[in-house]
Amino acid sequence: FPPAVFPLSCVVQNYSWGKVGLESEVAKLVASGDPLVQIQPDQPYAELWMGTHPRGDALIRDNRIPQKTLGQWIADNPACLGAKVKDAFQGHLPFLFKVLSVNTALSVQAHPNKELAAKLHAQFPEHYPDANHKPEMAIALTPFEGMCGFRPVEEIVSFLQNVPELRALIGEVAAEQLERSGSDDPRGVSAALRVCFTRLMKSEKKFFVDQLNMLVKRISQEVAEGKDTSGSNGDLLLRLHSQYPGDIGCFTIYFLNLVRLEPGEAMFLGANEPHAYLHGDCVEIMACSDNTVRAGLTPKFIDVLTLCEMLNYTPAPSSSKIFPAAQSQLDPNVYLYDPPVPDFTIMRIEIPASIKLYLISAMDSASILLVIQGTAVGTSTAAASEMSLHRGSVLFISANESISLHLSSPDGMLLFRACCLL
Repeated sequence: FPPAVFPLSCVVQNYSWGKVGLESEVAKLVASGDPLVQIQPDQPYAELWMGTHPRGDALIRDNRIPQKTLGQWIADNPACLGAKVKDAFQGHLPFLFKVLSVNTALSVQAHPNKELAAKLHAQFPEHYPDANHKPEMAIALTPFEGMCGFRPVEEIVSFLQNVPELRALIGEVAAEQLERSGSDDPRGVSAALRVCFTRLMKSEKKFFVDQLNMLVKRISQEVAEGKDTSGSNGDLLLRLHSQYPGDIGCFTIYFLNLVRLEPGEAMFLGANEPHAYLHGDCVEIMACSDNTVRAGLTPKFIDVLTLCEMLNYTPAPSSSKIFPAAQSQLDPNVYLYDPPVPDFTIMRIEIPASIKLYLISAMDSASILLVIQGTAVGTSTAAASEMSLHRGSVLFISANESISLHLSSPDGMLLFRACCLL
């Protein structure tokens, strides 16, 4: 029998928005996971990819296994996915698990649903490489900030009244339509919001750069005079403008919720939900797709028309964007983040110092286990030999296999396990 539980060596992506050197949680995990890795102090370490994506297929760290990568191994042993997962997702691992370390903002973006993804892929395959949807979920490892979903209308209206530069871009007619839209008519509100946001995103480049420069100058003066600029969301505006000067994305802060997550808190990003990560470290899980529709805070291809057409224009408070974890009924050390899509679920496993032997239980799905803190020796009937687990270790666990952890750390362990619960 070939080993069905084995350690992985995972691919790092050095995108420019990532935290640099050992400031980055990604770099710290990689350095702990493999002491031979040299961390470059001036290089960004943005993402760690744990999965089978063709641009970052994990390497198998077990020389008894002939296949070099996880993708090749699953292709040759599809039963390892679990019977239901294998059938539902045509023999492919249905998720990509990641760690992100965000230093500067990621683009304002949304991911299409399956129907739109198929259409975009057929029309523009060079920009939309596949026909799948791409729901995502992020769980904070350090205090994490992102923008997600449209703010309550009264907040947007307040900005329209306090930020003349924003009002100028949207125009008086659209601004008044939003101000007049009543909470008793949600479709009217969404329609007015769509008009306002689309007018902002499609405004003439020269016009919006002039307005943005005026706004930045005005807020900088107010800051210098010691005034409160929160009515214009001044701190965030200056921060984003310093990262992406002259970018239309700077104005999206007046439409989208600012969501702050404490470690262990999560946000789920369904189809058509506008979002942008701003700062911090998180684990992230997503369906296997590269379909991203972008419209600002980025040097990449932007598709404003598609974005404005597809978005979910339902206003909601930022508190509603925090996705709750449920403590497992079967095991009080496990917290489940189980979103309303079939492709993925994450478990946060917190093992207290008092427990010296812990069973990572078998389930009817392949899973990927990431160690954030603590040390243990792992044994499994499906592994070739015992495995040393420590911060940064990543294991692949085939369906219906379990691992016994013999803990050796004084402060317990923190693990995340990505799987597919059908």
